[in-house]
Amino acid sequence: MKIDVMKTFSDAHLPTYARDGDAGADLYSLHAVNILPGEYKLVSTGIAMAIPQGYVGLIHPRSGLAAKHGITVLNAPGTIDAGYRGEIKVLLINHSNEVYFIARAERIAQLVIQKVENVFFEPVDELDATERGIGGFGSSGKKPVW
Repeated sequence: MKIDVMKTFSDAHLPTYARDGDAGADLYSLHAVNILPGEYKLVSTGIAMAIPQGYVGLIHPRSGLAAKHGITVLNAPGTIDAGYRGEIKVLLINHSNEVYFIARAERIAQLVIQKVENVFFEPVDELDATERGIGGFGSSGKKPVW
């Protein structure tokens, strides 16, 4: 599949895959940015794209930034709808106790393109019964792993 990408700033970097077969393409920061502990910032990538109808772009955190520096995508995954044509920006948050410096052209997130289905939401008076039923958070209990 081909997705048209436009640089909204001449020195922006197009998304790239680190390795063949990777699900996520790296997104790059357009500018250098400091993120203070507990702070979140909208970081520009300098690109816009035409995601085809029937697909969505999902912005996921980079595991290395999260594990090593506590930097993650605040609204993970961020959603880029097929009809959006504006600049892609990434909402990052610093969960660490230290200032984190994002360099210009640093890999800041991953973009995954996925097929989506639009559905019709049918109003009903009751739902079919399942084993889980209405059990919510923690309803399955803590179980050993073996």
